[in-house]
Amino acid sequence: MKTKAKDNYRVRNWQEYGAALKQRGSLTFWVSEEVIEQWRNEKKTGQKGASNYYSDIAIPSVSFANATMGTVQSVFHLAGRQTEGFLESLFILMGIELKVPDHSTLCRRLSKLSVGLPVIPKNEAIHVVVDSTGVKVYGEGEWKVRTHGAGKRRTWRKLHLGCDEGTGEILAAMVTTNDVADCEVLPDLLEQIDTPIEQISGDGGYDTFGCYNTITSRDAKAVIPPRSSAKIQQHANSKELPHPRDENIRRVRQVGSKQWKQESAYHRRSLSETAMFRLKSIFGGKLRRRFFENQAVELLLQCAALNRMIQLGKPDSYKVQD
Repeated sequence: MKTKAKDNYRVRNWQEYGAALKQRGSLTFWVSEEVIEQWRNEKKTGQKGASNYYSDIAIPSVSFANATMGTVQSVFHLAGRQTEGFLESLFILMGIELKVPDHSTLCRRLSKLSVGLPVIPKNEAIHVVVDSTGVKVYGEGEWKVRTHGAGKRRTWRKLHLGCDEGTGEILAAMVTTNDVADCEVLPDLLEQIDTPIEQISGDGGYDTFGCYNTITSRDAKAVIPPRSSAKIQQHANSKELPHPRDENIRRVRQVGSKQWKQESAYHRRSLSETAMFRLKSIFGGKLRRRFFENQAVELLLQCAALNRMIQLGKPDSYKVQD
């Protein structure tokens, strides 16, 4: 059987994209006056015990440019003490007299931080693609598993993402244990998105009435492939308005699954998988923290840093015509 030739793509903006890639790995960090002023915590709590020396901006900021400890540790794959030495030497070179938090302070305060995702605001409704992926906490390498099988001490955390189909930015992110279904997390994901939504695309894991109702409440179109055993709940003679899931089932039966996916731009959902591939390629796909709360913040910091990298520049590619 003859296989189809793979499509080839070329990048139009190599100069701009190359400069953005260089900027991602630059060791020059700009620290604003606001960050310098707020690096130390001057506020007194009035309670027993000493006040925190470092402010929440120092440990860590969601801004990649601020070069704060948690983000630097993930971006450059450094251990705790190595991150201390890295930032200390960096501040000396920059001529900034600031004390760098030790790794134990970072671990102790990491779980209490609220991380926001930097997103370029939009005035128009967006197309959101949702999916989830597993991130390894501990376990054997791929060679050992393939040769001897997986051991008992192998576990994962689940990262749920909602991405902008147009820009590739991560708009919403949640971290759960690996026993939480995708459909359970969708309402919490959409609560993080303030921008009007035109369409939400997800795989079959979101094919529940709860997900459809959540999407409908946002006045958005739900593009979720119905499972093969799906049945229409509200028939044509019903006095109630047709349910969006039933409409998808009817259309799939009329034109087939392949054409329905083309009509509804379902294939754009794969861009959420592209975002996950970027995240794992850049940050390694493995967590360093021991406790779940710290692991969640670590992943959210990686999502924030990835958004900053995307905002620096993306490739503008086009399909090569034979």
